[in-house]
Amino acid sequence: MIFSGEFVNGVDLVDVCLWAFTIFFLWLIYYLQREGMREGYPLEEDPSGRTEAPALVFFPPKKSYNLPNGRGTIEMTYGKADTREHALNRTAPWAGSPFVPSGDPMKDGVGPASYAMRDDVPDLNWDGTDRIAPYRLHPDYTVSEKDLDPRGLPVVGLDRMVAGTVTDLWVDRSEAIIRYLEVKLEGTGEHVLLPVPFSNVSRTRKRVEVDAIKASHFAGVPRTKSPDRVTRLEEDMISGYYGGGTLYATPQRQEPWL
Repeated sequence: MIFSGEFVNGVDLVDVCLWAFTIFFLWLIYYLQREGMREGYPLEEDPSGRTEAPALVFFPPKKSYNLPNGRGTIEMTYGKADTREHALNRTAPWAGSPFVPSGDPMKDGVGPASYAMRDDVPDLNWDGTDRIAPYRLHPDYTVSEKDLDPRGLPVVGLDRMVAGTVTDLWVDRSEAIIRYLEVKLEGTGEHVLLPVPFSNVSRTRKRVEVDAIKASHFAGVPRTKSPDRVTRLEEDMISGYYGGGTLYATPQRQEPWL
């Protein structure tokens, strides 16, 4: 009879469960290790940039990813490598040695001014509309009466010189918060974006203060291809430029404090 004990006669069910768990656990380690090698691999030697050969055991197979908003699919094994030539010089030949900029660090995108090579397309909402857009395209957005509307206020840099005037606000429509101030530059009349975290709207002085860069540096802020849209890559480049100013805007900021 199959249920009278003969079917499992001489078989230790505890031993079977132990082996089943061990095989599953080893397979799980293998799977996680292989999938974990999709980011940050293949490894690069820091001083020379030499890339190691692909792994033999944990080499991940190609995988297809569905892009959102009908942008198709992408197939890859490893993540895309950053092949840009950076304007940096090593201070020593060993791995981990510091770099020093060899050009204009704020424009070259190095150090705190660095940025990731994101897709050069706008970030979209779930319904396919632009996530970040200026107020002028969405008049239903307003500034709270409890806050000072920065539109029309002058923008000053760390040298307290006037760089331009705020002409519009760019709102994140997925979270209903203001991401950027649009600034019309003095003299040229060009428009650039100012990330809100780098600005201070002073109610007492009736102006927008920026401590990251000087007024003259606003002319070098990366522009957007479209006057009403900003792409993911442009967002990183703009934020990186202001971030670079926190260290490179003046020579004194690069000196040690002690």
